[in-house]
Amino acid sequence: MSDPAVEDLTVEQVKAGLEDGSILLVDVREPNELAAERIPGAIDFPLSTFDPAALPDPEGKRLVFTCRSGRRSLTASKAAQAAGLQYDAHMAGGILAWKAAGFDTETG
Repeated sequence: MSDPAVEDLTVEQVKAGLEDGSILLVDVREPNELAAERIPGAIDFPLSTFDPAALPDPEGKRLVFTCRSGRRSLTASKAAQAAGLQYDAHMAGGILAWKAAGFDTETG
């Protein structure tokens, strides 16, 4: 699922970045998916209503997209870049890989 314009970050890299405050994780799954399960600290920004101009200011952090498996996050990163933003990373494998690594999720 690699793409030359989008860097695949591992779940371990993203977890470390969330813990040290260097990553802003943006989850592009839909509201029903987010209500069922989410990565703690991720920002909700559904792909169905995706507007690159409305993305939150990462305030010096690296903005990284995530989704269920990595496909929609790749799409979001490409859309942001097409809009002139330098958001070139996504979490490879999405929340499925996050859970497979044994990392915590939350509901609601």
